Amino acid sequence: MNLADMLTFADIGQLNRIADYYQCECKPNSKHELIQSILTTLGSRRFFEQQVSELNVAHLRFLNNLLFDPRQYFGMEELIAIARQSMDKKESESGASPRDLIVRFTKSGWLFNGTTQHTKYLYQVPQDLKMRFRDVLSAHLKAGIKTTNEPPMYRDEYHLLVDDLKLFLQFVQQHEITLNAEGMMYRRSQQQVMDHLHVSESLVGKAGWRFGYGRSFKDYPDRFALLYDYAFHHRLVREEQGLLKLTAAGEEKLSAENTAEMIQLFRFWLRLYKGAIPNLSSIVYWTGECAPGWSTAESLFRQIGPLIQPFYYDTPETIYETRVVKMMLHLGMLRIGEQEGESTVQMTAWGLRLAATCRSLSGDTTPLVFDI
Repeated sequence: MNLADMLTFADIGQLNRIADYYQCECKPNSKHELIQSILTTLGSRRFFEQQVSELNVAHLRFLNNLLFDPRQYFGMEELIAIARQSMDKKESESGASPRDLIVRFTKSGWLFNGTTQHTKYLYQVPQDLKMRFRDVLSAHLKAGIKTTNEPPMYRDEYHLLVDDLKLFLQFVQQHEITLNAEGMMYRRSQQQVMDHLHVSESLVGKAGWRFGYGRSFKDYPDRFALLYDYAFHHRLVREEQGLLKLTAAGEEKLSAENTAEMIQLFRFWLRLYKGAIPNLSSIVYWTGECAPGWSTAESLFRQIGPLIQPFYYDTPETIYETRVVKMMLHLGMLRIGEQEGESTVQMTAWGLRLAATCRSLSGDTTPLVFDI
């Protein structure tokens, strides 16, 4: 339902609150005049852009989270949860509450109650406003991106992640892999696996913290942890009596088609990291929007970074560089190079197609919970 339709269903009290917020000059007792005045005011692109540009970071995150949430309707508790995710520690300590964000959006005419008996206690964002918000945010983010020429050399992993998944499954099939008491491969086996893959990583040391990005993230390096969790979740491998073994499904997977597997790995990554980065889908989407050509990594983070909340010891910058950009490289979604001493990034054609799906991502995107 679009804004005009929702204004028609709104009572005159709500229309007056919206009109007062925008300082519309109209008769307060004429529903028709109120609706026309609000539509005329919000119909101005310059005015609309100004409203979005004046949002503080918490409001901007809240708006972004609503735009990329696949649900059509939200209960109050769901809205409060989304608003709480949008606020940082400083805002909470200053006395601001999640309800303040919700009130701001209802006064703006950006959130409305449902129009039927079943939805009158639920909230929704008008569909046409969603599209306009995305267009305005896209223009705002792109305006601050610094583009560069193609670097002389760059890294592109293409579909190597699927190739390495199959190489890992082959390794499990051909070797007896012993697990320690915690269910982890011994370091000698880990190194043998790394030597067997196209893309090798340094093994995880004892120092530092590692949690929040998957079942095996604490034990294995980032890329391999994703592969291992994917194989374990889809029952391609099983941990049994202190050994890691290939399943019948794992044997079948050795002959699977790569493109379909890459899409599944991408969706799995979104779900795996969603617990730590709730708005990951939108971050991927905006990266695709902002880096179709070679762009500096610094300008990408400057524009997209404010949308990212810290996760324990992971700062927004660490999250974007390590948990998002690096993993998108592993998924074949972007290339990374260097130009005049600056790190540069460009989306691949494959990555642009995947990132675009985040715009209307639906289905099960809840964080993964593993059966231990």
